[in-house]
Amino acid sequence: MSSPAQIEYPEKIDGAVLKIAGVVVLGAIMSILDITVVNVALPDLQVTFTGKDNPLPYSTVAWTVTAYTLALATVIPLTGWAADRFGTKRLYMAALTLFTLGSALCAAATSINMLILFRVIQGLGGGLLMPLGMVIMTKAAGPARMGRLMAILGVPMLLGPILGPILGGYLIDAVSWHWIFLINLPLGIAALGYAWWALASDKPEPSESFDFVGMLLMSPGLAFFLYGISSIPTAGTFFSGRVLGFAGVGLALMVAFVFYSFKPEHPLLDLRLFKNRNLTWSIVTMFIFAGAFFGGLLLVPTYLQQVRGEGAFDAGLLVAPQGIGAMLTMPIAGALADKIPVGRIVPVGLVLITGGMFALTQVDGTTSYWGYLIPVLFVMGLGMGATMMPLMTSALKTLTAHQVARGSTLLNISQQVASSIGVAIISVVLTNGLKNDDLVSQARGFAEASKGLDPSQTGGLLEKFPLVGNILSQFQDPAAGAAALQSAVQNAMGEVFGSTFLIAAIMVSFTLVSAWFLPRKHEESHLLDDEDAAEVAPPVILH
Repeated sequence: MSSPAQIEYPEKIDGAVLKIAGVVVLGAIMSILDITVVNVALPDLQVTFTGKDNPLPYSTVAWTVTAYTLALATVIPLTGWAADRFGTKRLYMAALTLFTLGSALCAAATSINMLILFRVIQGLGGGLLMPLGMVIMTKAAGPARMGRLMAILGVPMLLGPILGPILGGYLIDAVSWHWIFLINLPLGIAALGYAWWALASDKPEPSESFDFVGMLLMSPGLAFFLYGISSIPTAGTFFSGRVLGFAGVGLALMVAFVFYSFKPEHPLLDLRLFKNRNLTWSIVTMFIFAGAFFGGLLLVPTYLQQVRGEGAFDAGLLVAPQGIGAMLTMPIAGALADKIPVGRIVPVGLVLITGGMFALTQVDGTTSYWGYLIPVLFVMGLGMGATMMPLMTSALKTLTAHQVARGSTLLNISQQVASSIGVAIISVVLTNGLKNDDLVSQARGFAEASKGLDPSQTGGLLEKFPLVGNILSQFQDPAAGAAALQSAVQNAMGEVFGSTFLIAAIMVSFTLVSAWFLPRKHEESHLLDDEDAAEVAPPVILH
C-alpha cells in the first residue's frame, strides 16, 4: 500500500491558520472564563435565593462549580470518538450551542438547584470545546508549527484565571450575578457565526464502533472520583465516609477501565498511546504540574481577600502580573518548541515556577505588594508561559492525524483530574492550618461570642479566649486593642498561607524529576514507523 501524498504546510503562521485559531481561542475563552468567573460569585449566590437573613451554606453553592467540573470530566472521554463520528466542525458548533444555551438557562435560574442543574448542561458543552479546539488547531497547523499554534491556544488558559476574577467582581458589583452567565450569549452567538464561516466541513469517518462498556466504566468513574475529591474541603479530611466512598468507587471503576481498555480494538480512551515516550512523559509532567500549580494558584487570590482584605476586583488586578509574565514568554516558548526539543525549554520554566512558589512561603500579613508579591507572581508567570504549551506540543506533535483527538483527550483528562486533586489537597491543608492556629481560632471564637455585645461587656469572654485577652489587655483604648488584634490575626493567617505555599512548592518541585525524561534531542515520531506510516491519513486543512 503506497503512502498518501503529504500536505505541504507553510513555514510561517499564515492568515488561514490564524483565522481558525480565532475560532478555537474564542470558544476556549468562554469555557475557561466560566470556570473562574463563578468563583467570585459564590458569596453573592449564598444570599441570592434565600435572602441575607438565611444564607445558604458555602458547601451548597460550591456545587455550582463542582457540577460544571463533573460535567466537563464526564464528557471529555467521548471527544475522540465523537470527533470521528460527527466531524470536528459539526461537533464544535454543537458544543458552542450547548454551552451558550446552558449559560442562558443559568442566568434564568430561580433556585440554587436549578442553577446547579443548568451548570451541568453548560459543562457538557464546555467539556468538548478545549480538546476539540486542540484537534482543529493541530490539523490546521501541521507538526512543524505546533509550538507556535499551541502558544496561541494558551491565550485563553491565561486570560481565564486573569480576567475571570476581575470580570466577575465587576459584573457582580456593577450589575448582578446574572451577567456572569448572560455575557456568554453574545460571545456564543459570535463564536457560532465565526465557526460556521471559518471552519471547513470535514468528512466524518465513523469507522469505529462506540465503546459502551468503556463509557460505563470511565465516565461515571471519573465523575465519582472527582466528586469524592471535591468533597474533601467540605469534609475537612481525606478519610470521611463520603470522600472514601465516592472516590473509592470512582477509582475502582477507572482501574477496571484500564484493564478493560486493552481488549477492544477501539477503546473509549486509547491507553496504547502511552507507548509514545514523548506523550507519556509530557502527560506525567503535566499531571504533576497541574496538581501543584493550580492548587497553589487558588491560594493567591484567597490570601489577598481573606488576609489582606482586598475585594474580588482588586484581588484580580493584583494577580494580573502573573498573566502578563506568561504572555511574554508563551510566544517565545512556542516558537522555540518548533526548533529545539522541549526537554531544553520546559525545565527552565519549571525552575522559575518552583523558585516563585518557594518565595511565596515567606508571605505574611504585611508582605509588600510591589516590593515582593507582584515581582514573584511575574516570575512565576514567566515560568508558566514557558511550560504549559511546550508540554502540550511535545505530547501531540508526534501523533498521527487520527490519534490527535485521543491524545488531546488524555491530556485534558489528566489535567482535569490533577487540578482537582491539587485544589483539594491545598484547600484541606489551608483550612486545617487556619483551624489549628490558636490565635486565629480564638479570634474567630471571640468574634462570634461577642457579636452584638458592647465592648464593655466582653470582659467575661477573655478568660475563655486567653490569647485574645493578652493582646487586648495591653491597650486602654478598645479601638487600639481591636486594631492590634486584627493585625496579629492577619500576621498569623499570613503565616498559615506561607506554610500552605510550602506544600505547593514541594509538589511542583517533583516536576523537575519527570521533566528530565522529556526529549532533549530531535526525535522522529515514534508512531510513524514501519507499516504505520503507510496508514497515516494526511491532516485535513481547514479553511
